[in-house]
Amino acid sequence: MDRATSKPGDRSPTSACCSDGKPKPRDRIVATARDMFHQHGFRPVGVEAIAEAAGTNKMTLYRHFGSKDELIVECLKSVAAEAEAQWRVLEARHAGNPRAHLVAWVREAADCVLADGRGCSLANAAVELTEAHHPARRLVELCKSAYRDRMVGLCRSAGIAQAENLADALSLLLEGARVSRQSVGAEGPSAKFVRTAEAMIAAFASEEA
Repeated sequence: MDRATSKPGDRSPTSACCSDGKPKPRDRIVATARDMFHQHGFRPVGVEAIAEAAGTNKMTLYRHFGSKDELIVECLKSVAAEAEAQWRVLEARHAGNPRAHLVAWVREAADCVLADGRGCSLANAAVELTEAHHPARRLVELCKSAYRDRMVGLCRSAGIAQAENLADALSLLLEGARVSRQSVGAEGPSAKFVRTAEAMIAAFASEEA
């Protein structure tokens, strides 16, 4: 899950800052590019527009990133790191109670779906950047696979015998909900995400009874 609704420079409180307290140019560039890519797509947004919006210039941007593709990868790494941090928060909050963690994940996922009509940045990158050897595609694959493995582990810890099946079902439901949110809006099928996810969990759990 990723959220891309923060203002540029506000996303990471631990980002390095200049002496005046503002984020350093590199951090501003990444935050700005991430928001612009999320809102407008990876192809349409150029480095000149990113540099201007970040309050810098193309020379500075290319000093930190050798290419636009390299900047895209860095933005997607930021998305993945944020998703990892959200997962760790839920994990710590529900330590020792994986079923509660699973239920909390459903609620967190629903918030992501309803709050952001642009969907998952990682999934969007996979759809938009179609070249087989684009560096972002490998990153997306690794991130999605790692998240799937965590979901399987959580379902297994929650006592679900068919942990892989439930993890895949929930992941597919989330991906579909985010696409539906983009195509038909918040009042469409995505509004039923929580009810459907909880029904899935209950159905898989009932098989253990």
